[in-house]
Amino acid sequence: MGVFRSIQFKDIVDIFIVAFLIYRILLLLQGTKALQMLAGLTIIIALYFISQIFELLTLNWILQTFMSSLLILIIIVFQDDIKKALAKIGTVPTAKIQTEYSFGIEEVVKAVTKLAEKKIGALIVFEREISLKDYLEGSVLLDAKVSEELLVSIFNPKSPLHDGAVIISGGKIVAAGVVLPLSTNPDIAKDLGTRHRAGIGITEVSDAVAVIVSEERGEISLAVGGKISRDITPATLRKILSQLLGFETIQPWWKRLRNKENEKGE
Repeated sequence: MGVFRSIQFKDIVDIFIVAFLIYRILLLLQGTKALQMLAGLTIIIALYFISQIFELLTLNWILQTFMSSLLILIIIVFQDDIKKALAKIGTVPTAKIQTEYSFGIEEVVKAVTKLAEKKIGALIVFEREISLKDYLEGSVLLDAKVSEELLVSIFNPKSPLHDGAVIISGGKIVAAGVVLPLSTNPDIAKDLGTRHRAGIGITEVSDAVAVIVSEERGEISLAVGGKISRDITPATLRKILSQLLGFETIQPWWKRLRNKENEKGE
């Protein structure tokens, strides 16, 4: 009881801050190779303390040498995940009220529907909070209105840009023929090709949303957060894109409560 009495308000705040930081770190690591390697790192640290307790000199010396270089090893091994985490931390969330027209969602849905029917491969990426400028090197920069006709022409097999990705930012097509990083996730289905792996890959290192059309199966897929939803309908694609890109905005709690009360009254 004496221990609890000695706890002050600042101690509680301290505990909550540490708990929140641990929670956020785990969220950032979720779905990355870092989370898997963290388990192995934990085992090594545990072995280090065991070797000290039981005076296992050789093992302790090896682990101590390893631990002294641990920070450098972490930076080298987790450099992609650290870059992604820092990008998320440095992003200030903003309340966006976007229209379906400004994002060109309907034009994208119509384009990928037509491409899927003809079994023409495509990869369209929507930029959100995290900038994709680092991936535009070597691509064809554009400043074009999103349209079904333009997207279909870009991914025409005879077009020199059809193998790359299209980037949409701020409601405009800003680049075509973009080469994106491939996913490093070993658990991805073996039947997914380079286009799908690139679509998943860009969503692993950013908060982008990728729409992929398979040229083999004529399927429409959507990737976000390193996860992929395969063989979805145009209607489902339209709904998910509208939710992810801000067309269906999340209202404040007090507005949602008022709307529910109005619905009950009716």
